[in-house]
Amino acid sequence: MPYRLLADAVLLLHLGFILFVVFGALLVAKRRRWLPAHLAAASWGFLVEASGAVCPLTWAELYFRRLAGQAGYEGGFVDHYLLPLIYPAGLTRELQIGLGVGVLAINALLYAWIRRRGRAPG
Repeated sequence: MPYRLLADAVLLLHLGFILFVVFGALLVAKRRRWLPAHLAAASWGFLVEASGAVCPLTWAELYFRRLAGQAGYEGGFVDHYLLPLIYPAGLTRELQIGLGVGVLAINALLYAWIRRRGRAPG
C-alpha cells in the first residue's frame, strides 16, 4: 500500500510539473522570482519531448508501482483520470515533437505578453 501511494504521489507531482512547464509563465507574470525555475523547467520539458527521452518521474512512478505489485495502470481515480493526460494513447514521435514545440509556443506567447505588460504604463 505505501508503494502504491508513493507511485500516485509521483504521478501527481509529474502532472504538476507538466502544468508548471506549460503554464508557469503565468506565475512569472505575478511574481518575477519564478522566472529561473520556470525557464529551467520549460527547457527540461522541451528537451525531454524533443529528444524522446523518458522523464525520471516516469521511471520513479513505475518503480514504485512494481514494488506495489502493479503491472499496469488499472483502477483508482488517479490511474483512470490522470494517466491519460500524462501518457496519451497513440503517442508518436511526431506528436511528441509537436508537444515540445507547443510548449515553446505557449511560453513564447506568455513571455511576450509579460514583457509587453511590463512596458505598459500603470
